[in-house]
Amino acid sequence: MSAPNVTPVSPASPAQHAGPPLLEVAGVCKSFFGVQVLHDVGFNLRAGSVLGLVGENGSGKSTTMNIIGGVHQMDAGKITFGGEDYRPKGPRQAARQGIAFIHQELNLFRNLSIAENLFITDFPKLVPGLPFIDRGAAHARAAELLAAVDLDISPTTLVNKLSQGERQLVEIAKALGSKARVIIFDEPTTSLTTRETDRLFEIINRLRSQGMAIIYISHILDDVMRLCDDIVVLRDGHVVGTAPKSDMTIERMISLMVGRQIDQLFPARDETLARGKPMLEVSGVSQPGTVKDISFSLHAGEVLGISGLMGAGRSELARILFGIDPFASGEIKVGGVVLRSPTPAACMELGMAFLTEDRRVEGLMVEAPIDSNIALTSLQHYAGGLSGMIDGARLDADVKAMSTSVRISARDIARTLVKNLSGGNQQKVVIGKWLLRKPTVFIVDEPTRGIDVGAKNEVYKIINQLAASGAGILMISSEIEELIGMCDRIMVMAHGEIRATVERGHFDREEILRAAMWDGIRGSAK
Repeated sequence: MSAPNVTPVSPASPAQHAGPPLLEVAGVCKSFFGVQVLHDVGFNLRAGSVLGLVGENGSGKSTTMNIIGGVHQMDAGKITFGGEDYRPKGPRQAARQGIAFIHQELNLFRNLSIAENLFITDFPKLVPGLPFIDRGAAHARAAELLAAVDLDISPTTLVNKLSQGERQLVEIAKALGSKARVIIFDEPTTSLTTRETDRLFEIINRLRSQGMAIIYISHILDDVMRLCDDIVVLRDGHVVGTAPKSDMTIERMISLMVGRQIDQLFPARDETLARGKPMLEVSGVSQPGTVKDISFSLHAGEVLGISGLMGAGRSELARILFGIDPFASGEIKVGGVVLRSPTPAACMELGMAFLTEDRRVEGLMVEAPIDSNIALTSLQHYAGGLSGMIDGARLDADVKAMSTSVRISARDIARTLVKNLSGGNQQKVVIGKWLLRKPTVFIVDEPTRGIDVGAKNEVYKIINQLAASGAGILMISSEIEELIGMCDRIMVMAHGEIRATVERGHFDREEILRAAMWDGIRGSAK
């Protein structure tokens, strides 16, 4: 495969960070089953700096980092670390040499304590050479490491008692305990609150000031610009741009990542379409400790957003509306039909669909192929006659058509397992599964979380097409810009209540955020 045709970005200034590179990657190539996925990848990382690595899913970011982390072996190229040849034969050897890799799915044992996780491979011993653990020394050292990341929690605390942000800090403490000189962060803020993200960035900045080198991988380009000193852009296994942050913009990153200009990340809506009849009507829905007196209507052809901080009750409301969780009082109507005791099956029969925020756990059978996942919720529609036999030919044809419609990138949907797809393609499988049922009400919770900018654009187009066909979409997102770019109205939730409803012509990021924080807007903004 030839290198993509791009205009080179100015290289980083050698004087930006003093001293020779700590990690040098040059000409790295890698193939899997005869398919080359990395082509002459190269970049430098200096001590005391943060390097941002960005690219669409499938661009080669994970493969590159897995080579540095010892998971994969490169086919060609050279890596030097601290001025010496570096070619680890496995993750343990990479860790011993000073590379720590903090994966998006954190590698902690939830049923063990913090201290046990920190020293799982190398507990302090009472007597050197004998298998007797010095728990006092382990707890003392664990307390030191936790203090280094500002985590004021007992080392005996079980990991399953920690928030996602606290678990992230435990992973950093673990890296410090291993005396890592390079820490690789892979999408570290995907499941973090804004406060936890700010705390993480404070820790990373402190590590940088202490001479640590950081590689930061993220689809959140605002965070990359906020945190990183230098930025490397990958596309199709090639480095297509390397520059100091001062020479890079978000628009330039997007252009390099996708190989074209995306003038408008959020596709234009047909504003001539009139808002139709109510498809979902919610009146006074309350559940103690979760939501209080929720009332709104979702109309045909409308994208209605829900904004709010973590813990505002957005996802809990979605689960109530789809019949997963109960509610104590109030009324829910779908297409004019009152749902007395909602269940997912009853909601689905009335035309509802629900894309959950955790696609891997709740939305997919990751060990099954693509076609089985897409067909899952619609099997009864293809069963007929007294035998209830499924019309396999019709089902296969419709599943293939749906796969093409949502643009899933896979050579064979009957043989490709969902676990082997990128995050963006996994999300398209979930969307395709529900679209096969032709929903009239589609609840989407964090529909673009953890997917790249190109896949986001495709998901937005699907949502717009669904609205144009007459469906009502209830869209929950933690990204205010996403809601502003996609929605006709935005409801703002805080502490389980709707605190404001804002029409498109009056969207204001600061006012929405102020309402979410119980400060400023009262009632409904017009």
